[in-house]
Amino acid sequence: MIHHPILRTFAVTALAVALLAPAPSAAITPEERGLEIARERDRRDLGFSDFTAELVMTLRNSHGEQSVRSLSSSTLEQETDGDKSLVVFDSPKDIDGTALLTFSHKTGDDDQWLYLPALKRVKRISSSNKSGPFVGSEFAYEDISSQEVEEYTYKYLRDDQLDGRDVFVIEQYPTDPKSGYTRQIVWLDQDEYRVWKVDFHDRKDAPLKTLTYSGYQQYLDKHWRPDRMEMVNHQTGKSTVLDWTAYTFRTGLQDADFNRATLARAR
Repeated sequence: MIHHPILRTFAVTALAVALLAPAPSAAITPEERGLEIARERDRRDLGFSDFTAELVMTLRNSHGEQSVRSLSSSTLEQETDGDKSLVVFDSPKDIDGTALLTFSHKTGDDDQWLYLPALKRVKRISSSNKSGPFVGSEFAYEDISSQEVEEYTYKYLRDDQLDGRDVFVIEQYPTDPKSGYTRQIVWLDQDEYRVWKVDFHDRKDAPLKTLTYSGYQQYLDKHWRPDRMEMVNHQTGKSTVLDWTAYTFRTGLQDADFNRATLARAR
């Protein structure tokens, strides 16, 4: 019991303040924070409408030998679903005309069709094959799809630094049980929410690949795109580099430009 009058007054006042103070809000969980960061990353790129780009794909084997391909890419933003994209190879001759059409979805399996000019037919990529290599590269078919927020669950790991930048580090887990990955660790900068690095873990949760982004440029005063993406496979020693040029936004692309029936005429 407090007998001193000054101490008693102080105790009563402190109790009153404590009772009147608002209850502290519940702390945000790592899962909620991870989802919050992923949503902000997605929100900042909304409204690009469509874009086209030219690419050079360089494949290197474990001995350093390389082959080079050229291709073009088109993407159409969708308001209520994942984006639509079309990739068409221009060279070398043995792959000229090969085309991949992708309809990404926020939920459920993405739809993908590959046109093979040598066979003159369109092949549907089944969901069980989405972890397979895209035309021999270190990018899987699922890497070619737009990365929709709803396709993963998330966990915030930490704040960190990467190449002198303040970054968030989050972990994302594919919701599709047929994904080739158990998890991906993502580094994105705290200023613009641009992804700079992704570590992929395979179905046994072993380190599989690392994707790094570089040379970001801003378009339409809002949308950031990299000039280079490099995927390194740690298990095979192979790598694939994508060099992007000639980005053009809001070209007037329509749904009719992303049609399975027109794949053979996409070149």
